[in-house]
Amino acid sequence: MTDVESGVCIVTQPQRNRPSKDHAHDLADVIAEITSVAVLTANLPADSPLRDDHEVVEYSASGTGERVIVEAFRFVMNQLRLCRAIHRRDEGSVLFFGTTSYLLPILFSRLRGKRVIVLPRGDVPLSLRLRWEQRLPTAVARVLAGFVALLEHLNYHLAHAVVTYTPSLAAQLGLERYEDKLYTNGARFIDTEQFDVSVPYEDRERAVGFIGRLDVEKRVTELVAAAQGLPDDVRFIFVGDGDYRERLERELSDEIERGKVEVVGWVGRDDVPEQLNRLRLQIVPSHPTEGLPTAILEGMACGTPAYATPVSGVPDVVREGETGFLMATVDGAVIADEIESILRRDDLAETSANARGLIEAEYNFDAAVARYEDILGPSRGRPDRRRNV
Repeated sequence: MTDVESGVCIVTQPQRNRPSKDHAHDLADVIAEITSVAVLTANLPADSPLRDDHEVVEYSASGTGERVIVEAFRFVMNQLRLCRAIHRRDEGSVLFFGTTSYLLPILFSRLRGKRVIVLPRGDVPLSLRLRWEQRLPTAVARVLAGFVALLEHLNYHLAHAVVTYTPSLAAQLGLERYEDKLYTNGARFIDTEQFDVSVPYEDRERAVGFIGRLDVEKRVTELVAAAQGLPDDVRFIFVGDGDYRERLERELSDEIERGKVEVVGWVGRDDVPEQLNRLRLQIVPSHPTEGLPTAILEGMACGTPAYATPVSGVPDVVREGETGFLMATVDGAVIADEIESILRRDDLAETSANARGLIEAEYNFDAAVARYEDILGPSRGRPDRRRNV
C-alpha cells in the first residue's frame, strides 16, 4: 500500500464553463494540507482559480458533448488520455472524484501499483438515465444507464478505498458490500467565516427562498406553486438564473407586483451569504441524483435551516426538528402548507443555532483535513465509518 506522503492525483470529469471555485478545488485545498496534490481535469476555464492554487494537468480541452454518440466517444477517449497522464505522474494515490465509471484509468492505476480511491458525488447512473430518457427511447436509456452502473461497481471492487460524503449516500448507492474499505465521512468543508450569521435569526423577515439554478430539473415548477399558495405575509425569494426564469417571472407576475415574491437573479458567490441571511428557511427539493447539496451546508452555516427532500446525504445533516426539516412530498400545495407550519414554530431560533453549530463542529476546514488524513493514510487507523459526519 503506497504511503500518503507520495502525493495524490485528483481525477475529475470535464469541467463546466464557469470560473468560480468548485468542489474539486475545495477537495484539493484539503488534501494539500496533508500531502502534495495535482488535479487532472479537462475543459477547465482559463480564469479558473484552481490554476492559481494547485498544479493542474489538462487531459483534454473538450467537454463531455451534448449528443449521446459524441458523449460516448469522448468518454472512451478521455479515459485513454487519462491513462497517458497518469503514466507520467509519480504520485502514489489517485482519487477519482466523481469519475467513478472510468474503468480504464482505474484499472491502469492499479496495474501501475498506485492506491486507487473512488468518490461518487451522487447517483450518476440515475442522473444519466433521466437525462438520456429525454433524448432516447426509455428502454435504450435504461440499458445505457445500467451499463454505467456496472462500470461503477467494477471500479468499486477494484478500488482500495471507496469514499462517500455521508452514510446515507453510501446506503442509497448500495455500497454496504464494500464495508471493509468504505469511508462514509468524506464530506467537504464550508468556509465558516465567509458563510456566517450576519443577520440575527430573530431579526429576519418572514422570508423563505430557493438559491440555485432555475430550471425544471431543480423542481422549480413545484416551488412556483408553493409560492402562489403562501399567505401574503410570507415572501418567497428566488436567487439564481436559468432556462425557467422567464416563465417563472411570467407565472408569478401578480405575486412579484405585490411584493410577495422576489426574483433576485444570479449573484456572485461572495453575495450568496447576504441572500442566505435574509431567509428564515431555505427550500431545497433535491433529486436523489444529488449527493449532498452545497446550498444546504452553506445555508446552515448562515443559520438558515433547510426544508429539504430526504435524499442521498441530506438526512445526515438536515435532522428533523433539530437542524432543519425534511420534505415528505414534493408538491407545491403541500410545500406551502408545511412552510406555514414550520414558520409558526416557536423553536426556530434554536434550530437555526443548531444548524450553525453542526457546520462549525463537523464541516469546517480543519475537520475536513482530519477526515482525509484518515482516508488517505490507512496506516493511521480507520475512522468510525458509521458516524454522521
